[in-house]
Amino acid sequence: MKADKLLLELEHLLEQCGYRLRKERGSFRGNNCIIEGDMLVIVNKNKPIESQVGTIARILSDVDLSTTYIKPAVKKELNILWDRLALSPHSSGDELDFD
Repeated sequence: MKADKLLLELEHLLEQCGYRLRKERGSFRGNNCIIEGDMLVIVNKNKPIESQVGTIARILSDVDLSTTYIKPAVKKELNILWDRLALSPHSSGDELDFD
């Protein structure tokens, strides 16, 4: 799956899980937080698409997705990314390249 298509699918998946997504510029990597009860994910839009995908995949690895429908192709890519994240647990998600 192409990186831009995967990014769109993961953004949609975040929204299904109750997160709001904001893309901002700055000198940060991206993460999730709760502001006034709203679950928010902030992604650095200056980073490459692969880095944005890695950030969202890292956040989704901590979310219970058992009742959420995930397209098979997206699930396959997520599993690959999560396996790579498990191999380097201190990763920010920036290095989670994929084919």
